[in-house]
Amino acid sequence: MPSLSRRTALRLAAAALLPTSLAACGGGGSGRRQPGETIELTFWNWVPGVDKAVNLWNKQNPEVQIRLSNIPSGPSGGYAKMFAALKAGDPPDLAQVEYYQIPAFLMEQGLEDLTQHGFADHKDKFVDWQWDQGAFGDGVYAVPQASGPMAMYYRADLLEQWNLEPPATWAEFEETAAKIREHDAYICSFPPNDAAMFTSLCWQAGARWFGTSGGEWTVDMDNEPTRKVAEYWQRLIKKDLVLAQPMMANAWYKAVQDGKEVLWVGPQWGDALIKGNAPKTSGKWKVTGMPQWKEGEFASANWGGSSTALFKGGDFPAEALEFAIWLNTDPTAVDLLIEGGYGWPAAAGVFKGSKLDRDDEFFGGRYNDVFAEADKAVDTKWRWTPITLEINENLNAGFQAAFGSGGSFTDVVATAEKQAIAGMKAKGLPVASP
Repeated sequence: MPSLSRRTALRLAAAALLPTSLAACGGGGSGRRQPGETIELTFWNWVPGVDKAVNLWNKQNPEVQIRLSNIPSGPSGGYAKMFAALKAGDPPDLAQVEYYQIPAFLMEQGLEDLTQHGFADHKDKFVDWQWDQGAFGDGVYAVPQASGPMAMYYRADLLEQWNLEPPATWAEFEETAAKIREHDAYICSFPPNDAAMFTSLCWQAGARWFGTSGGEWTVDMDNEPTRKVAEYWQRLIKKDLVLAQPMMANAWYKAVQDGKEVLWVGPQWGDALIKGNAPKTSGKWKVTGMPQWKEGEFASANWGGSSTALFKGGDFPAEALEFAIWLNTDPTAVDLLIEGGYGWPAAAGVFKGSKLDRDDEFFGGRYNDVFAEADKAVDTKWRWTPITLEINENLNAGFQAAFGSGGSFTDVVATAEKQAIAGMKAKGLPVASP
């Protein structure tokens, strides 16, 4: 098939809502393993516990061996390594790619169109909206792996001791935060360096930052739901109701261990972080749905989400795809990934009978039922752009500056919108006038 020009790819490859077919830019290697031939496929990944699944595959498939390379997480250098390998013409056969980063690799024409190898026949094995994260035009460029539906972890023992109920609305959340401060503790943290959390909170509030219309990208970050979220959290910070500190860092873990931080509105994969870093709190936690902006409604959001993608140019794409499908749908492989805390499975129907579908006394019983409901309440119309990493960096820089100067969080969002428009135009992407 003829390949798209770079300019055409820039315009179309990452537009999640555009109907234009991307199949023309999907061709890669077409080699097939010969009978009796042993091949080795390279796989770059940072999912905890994926080595156990790879070892199982290698034991069961001696003629198609997977060589796993553990790399830094994507935003911490993993994606830079992948882009460098693409530029050098020596990418791995497979890699973990978060959903938000798929458009960026498509813009570089770096991913294999899996429909050329029969992947469309496997659509019913995956949750629809996660399948759609890798579908562009007529092509599909990633095997869905997992998402991060959000709920609220809370220290049930401490709330009961203080005669408090888990907040059901964001208004109650603020009231509860004030009461928790009376006990020399905080309800939670708001990190100045994690745009992903802020993005998810805006997602739950009903914001949709990006879309397409008439063949152009639309950018709307500075909107009412986002401003509401920004103003809310800045108010809590100014009132000293939440800790202004990075999450998933030593100080945060210590606060969780010591009961100085008693609640986390976080993703399903966060359970492994709490278990692994605060083991002495076992049996003291419970999980309930996210606080709501409107009483009686139920909306959740997604934080994270990854796929297994094939880079173009691999010698054995059919075998690589076979492994990727197995990794993300085989019940034993999925359970091994669950043990590592990889997130909420993208495989359809896998929850029932998996290690998620059982009691866990650390969190007071069948807590994953809460995430199963949350997963159904995610607005699946959210879209990513090819410059999500850049947008996150701009948001992080803006929030950190505002923390230091007392500047407005809403101004941070307004500036980030302007930076996003400029950044997309600099990449050659058509952007509608705001």
